Amino acid sequence: MELNDAITIPAGREAVWKALNDVDVLRQCIPGCEELTQDSPTDMAAKVTLKVGPIKAKFAGEVTLSDINAPEGYVLSGEGKGGVAGFAKGSATVRLEEVSANETILHYDAKADVGGKIAQLGARLLNSTAKKLAKKFFDDFNTVVTESVT
Repeated sequence: MELNDAITIPAGREAVWKALNDVDVLRQCIPGCEELTQDSPTDMAAKVTLKVGPIKAKFAGEVTLSDINAPEGYVLSGEGKGGVAGFAKGSATVRLEEVSANETILHYDAKADVGGKIAQLGARLLNSTAKKLAKKFFDDFNTVVTESVT
């Protein structure tokens, strides 16, 4: 499954970059996030509860940042295990395009793979759920960043 989009954030690139690397901001924005801890500058651990169709599962996983090019972007990779519900793993390339001192376009290209019971739900349901979760994350991220700079 692949997702890509771009959102315009009414903040400078440095402010957006700082928020993308702030565990407290990410914890607020990740749908279903119950816990997010930073183990090192490039590694985080997360606990997330998600409902996909009729399946509700708690995932525990790790997130790693690589190819860091501050303040332009990075690659975010992660894997989570949800017990009998299955697993999810994927990566996203995030790129920040500075439009002006007060406007940044955040581009992302993500790829994800799921297995277990969740994978049996079908591609249409998984794709629509993934798009909904990505939209919620970026809408919430936009709100948090906008509120922090105003």
